[in-house]
Amino acid sequence: MTTPSTALDLSATAKRYFAAWAAHDIAAIVALHTPDSQFQAHGRGTAVHGREALRREFAQVFDLYPGLGLEERRLLFGSGHWVLDWTLTFQRPGADRRGIHCLDVVEVASDGLVARKDTFFDFAELKAAFGGAA
Repeated sequence: MTTPSTALDLSATAKRYFAAWAAHDIAAIVALHTPDSQFQAHGRGTAVHGREALRREFAQVFDLYPGLGLEERRLLFGSGHWVLDWTLTFQRPGADRRGIHCLDVVEVASDGLVARKDTFFDFAELKAAFGGAA
């Protein structure tokens, strides 16, 4: 069992984590996860475990959402976790930029690495963003 990290650690970890996503740097994102970390995009599939599975999953995310961007709505810190209310933006070739409302629940281990990330989507926006076929 992991011991929750402090709010200060969480803020620094979140800042590094968001920067890695903004840079589309899969290696940096995965390096910020524990070796046995879990990720699940709820409604899109089952959870994946471990850095290699995360690497493959995050590569698929960048393929599915070209030019992926993150627009923060609010960021809340708790004991050993943060909740990010955000808009995922992307632009497919020949299409307008789209946005999907998302919510992330991220658990952080005592070493400052992400132990678990759960992402929830607004499925009405997701369906609309893909022209009715999510």
